[in-house]
Amino acid sequence: MEQSARAAVGGELTELARELDERDPLSGVRAEFELDPEIAYLDGNSLGPPPRTVAPRMAEVVREQWAGRLIRSWPEGWWDAPVRVGGRIARLVGAAQGQVVACDSTSVNLFKVMVAALRLNPERNEILLDGNTFPTDGYIADSVARMMGATVRRVPVPEMGAAAGPRTAAALINHVDYLSGRLHDMPGLTAELRAAGALGVWDLCHSVGAVPVELDESEVDLAVGCTYKFLNGGPGSPAFVYVARRWQDRFDQPLSGWGGHRDPFAMAPSYTAGEGIDRARSGTPDILSLLALDAALDVWDGVELSSVRAKGLALGDFFLRCLDELLPGTEVLTPRDSARGHQISIAWPDAETAMTTLIRRGVIGDFRPPGVLRFGLAPLHTRYSDVLRAVCALQELAGNGR
Repeated sequence: MEQSARAAVGGELTELARELDERDPLSGVRAEFELDPEIAYLDGNSLGPPPRTVAPRMAEVVREQWAGRLIRSWPEGWWDAPVRVGGRIARLVGAAQGQVVACDSTSVNLFKVMVAALRLNPERNEILLDGNTFPTDGYIADSVARMMGATVRRVPVPEMGAAAGPRTAAALINHVDYLSGRLHDMPGLTAELRAAGALGVWDLCHSVGAVPVELDESEVDLAVGCTYKFLNGGPGSPAFVYVARRWQDRFDQPLSGWGGHRDPFAMAPSYTAGEGIDRARSGTPDILSLLALDAALDVWDGVELSSVRAKGLALGDFFLRCLDELLPGTEVLTPRDSARGHQISIAWPDAETAMTTLIRRGVIGDFRPPGVLRFGLAPLHTRYSDVLRAVCALQELAGNGR
């Protein structure tokens, strides 16, 4: 592209980004986050920034609850916090109350849920695994299979329904592919698995807080998700577990700690599982992280999830337009239609070096080795101007030789 033509296109995109930011119905929500206005932060799909409510709430928790009430805080709200906070997440994943609990890490919850899924289907001994799964999902599935005498078969997600057979106990599927950003068909795949007698276990880490999730409507059996990405709960914030009500009485998870006991403070010598979703709990709640997450969830109050989805798709469309006009020929790994989450992934040689350079220039995304750059588009705080700035920075890199 000639320099004058490139400048003209850049000017048009700059004006369009300004107009889109001005018309953005979610623009006011950005002010609720602690974000450096000089930074284009496009990594909310790895770690969301802190909402402004978190710091004062944590000061209150430490000074008034921990220091002021000490041990008395357990019966005054701490012990029930996993279910209460889980109830706040339930709205964001399309679940009725009493089916979501916030606890432990994603890996721990995957382990609990996968063992429980095999125990719910005791005559079967095969796990189908998303062929491009996030690595920890594969690690956990392999470990569960070794422990339970089962086998793991990796299958491309669109083929899972057809691949499920009389030996298949459960399938572990990422709702949004972490590398490409592809969004998978939750209701369709769940129905196909159910018809084959298999349970669907969904990993929502890259979809919760970004794309519509309708667990109850899709008749999902089991699901897990993290809260430090699009839910902005903070580094290492507790994950969550969803157990459909129809399975709760039979949900038999392997980490039968006192947190999931029917009467945890009775100190009984044997284990009796708690009622309902409580039985998905294990040990003592991580109160400081859990209540930081509770504060972070305030930013979602009054936010329509349909608006979040609409903006997420619009940000992605604008990113693709900027690429097409400023960097034509760039290989985009993310679907261009609506079958995507809220990230754009592109192929780029030596992605680590490229991202290091972008970060020095105030554009923060991430990479997956050896050659993928990922840019998260979190609708609550990402601006269209951030998107344009990222593509312009990529253009500069390309001009210097990729």
